[in-house]
Amino acid sequence: MSPSNETTVRRTKIGIVGAGSVGTSLAYAAMIRGTATDIALYDLQTAKVEAEALDLSHGQMFAPGVRVEGSDDVAVLKDADIVFVTAGAKQRPGQTRLDLAGANTAILKSLMPQLVEQAPQAVFVLVTNPCDVLTVVAQQITGLPHQRIMSSGTVLDTSRLRWLIGSEAQVNTSSVHAYIIGEHGDSEFPVWSSASIGQVPLSEWEVDGRRPFTTERLDELKDQVVNAAYRVIEGKGATNYAIGLAGVRIAEAVLKDQQSVLSVSTVLEDYYGVSGVALSVPSVVGGAGVGQQLRIPMGEPEKQQLRASAGTMRSSLHDLGF
Repeated sequence: MSPSNETTVRRTKIGIVGAGSVGTSLAYAAMIRGTATDIALYDLQTAKVEAEALDLSHGQMFAPGVRVEGSDDVAVLKDADIVFVTAGAKQRPGQTRLDLAGANTAILKSLMPQLVEQAPQAVFVLVTNPCDVLTVVAQQITGLPHQRIMSSGTVLDTSRLRWLIGSEAQVNTSSVHAYIIGEHGDSEFPVWSSASIGQVPLSEWEVDGRRPFTTERLDELKDQVVNAAYRVIEGKGATNYAIGLAGVRIAEAVLKDQQSVLSVSTVLEDYYGVSGVALSVPSVVGGAGVGQQLRIPMGEPEKQQLRASAGTMRSSLHDLGF
């Protein structure tokens, strides 16, 4: 009997709660990239979720072999390896992410036990805002290890920052090394003290004989990142494409056990003195979820900003009874 040339492909499954603009953008990006063999969309709007899954399935000829399902039955998420929660009240123009906390906490209290029942081994990623607050809420509701519950945090904000820096420095975004950390919201901040292009500190980078990254310019870049979502929401009603790509980047780190450093948000334990709240810091993400949280070099003003961001989170959690 000749040995078989067939190889068994391990099936991997992404579950997505919410078939709105973010959830479907995430599914679309995952399908194009072939991130998983199966994508499952769950939404209570039956016609909407079935139509979205059908629309995606019609494009299978042009993408890697990915099976897409959509249902109003939570069982569609059964045995998912990673579950993204995108459902919740929608952020309106002028509304902060923290303003959404009460409504979306109520949704999570009902939702999380159902998700854990269907996918007991999954890594859970909160995309719904305010994602840092909801990460703590989800972890306390489920009792799961904090490594298995994260939010997309400032992965997108970091991408926004690197794109702006790369455009100004006239280099590819992938050559920029800088992070936005803290809250995914108004108290987030860039860690300028360790930002670089290649190995050149940002403050020393030159373009046509001048150094563009002055203190004033760095402040402007920070403001552009912090207000980026508000600008997009004002113009088109929602942010969806970039957060879909950011979510898929996290999914690939988990499903392929890449041990990638990403600025996801999870509950901190004595990170520069901050514990018990979820904030984004550069963290190693792999098959088991969030591993080591990297203590990147920070100046004292940046540490103070981190503590201030933690204070904002504690206040919001207290108001919610957590």
